[in-house]
Amino acid sequence: MLSRKNKLLLLKFLSLFSVVRGYNILMIILAQYLASIYILAPHLPLRKVVFDGNLFVIVLSSALVIAAGYIINNFYDAEKDLINKPRKSMLDRLVSQRTKLTTYFVLNFLSVFFASYVSFKAVVFFSAYIFGIWFYSHKLKKVPFLGNFVSATLAIAPFFAVFVYYKNFDTVIFVHALFLFLLILAREMIKDLENMAGDMAQNYKTIPILYGAKFSKTCISILIGLTLLPAFLLIEYFDVGYMYLYFIGCIFFLLGFLILLVKSNSKKHYVWLHNILKLIIILGVFSILLINVDLVLNRIL
Repeated sequence: MLSRKNKLLLLKFLSLFSVVRGYNILMIILAQYLASIYILAPHLPLRKVVFDGNLFVIVLSSALVIAAGYIINNFYDAEKDLINKPRKSMLDRLVSQRTKLTTYFVLNFLSVFFASYVSFKAVVFFSAYIFGIWFYSHKLKKVPFLGNFVSATLAIAPFFAVFVYYKNFDTVIFVHALFLFLLILAREMIKDLENMAGDMAQNYKTIPILYGAKFSKTCISILIGLTLLPAFLLIEYFDVGYMYLYFIGCIFFLLGFLILLVKSNSKKHYVWLHNILKLIIILGVFSILLINVDLVLNRIL
């Protein structure tokens, strides 16, 4: 049996894991490596990608900055989350704000320190990334349209770092990136609908608060419609192996999403819609393996 002190330490660890959303970070790490192996550097032997020290540092620095970003976001949204996410907030509050801020600064320092191993350009990139996340959390999050756009841009920034490292400028990469960006942007706007109560209480000027839920749902519908375009292009005009099955599935999922969006009128509905988009993104990460199911075996030697 764990002692009371050990139980408290365990709860605080779980609280910090919840604050930094460790599960999301693990998924981003996996996505960066799979994208590197299958999309960005398919010509390199597997071991040269997996055991590339520079790539490891880029992925590690990305993970540290993202974790720090979740902390500063949690810090600024503490009051709002008490309304929107009361259960999660109870767990998150087991770690003091002072501890969170200390961890925030340590993680950011380590990310830049590790990035210096790669190059000065990497240091500049991650320093700018840190500033961008802070500025978004402190100011831009409350600005309609711009806040959503910046949030989606920051979400795909870790993949941009890997993309620049490999200097692969194939058109298919930009189409993949556009598909992901539009999905994330739609998810950000769904979150605004989901969090209307807390946003209104804290005087956040989000799209549904300023222009109404109907207008917000129209914007989301347009984004989902635009998302279908890169999905169609990847099916018809690019060699994505068996991953075309994923994009075909996405088209049906997203059409179903639009039907549910029209009928949605409560936070419970918006949570479901948010989870649908999240599921599509997660499945997309694992579906990268379908680009060439024999690729890993063929590149081990």
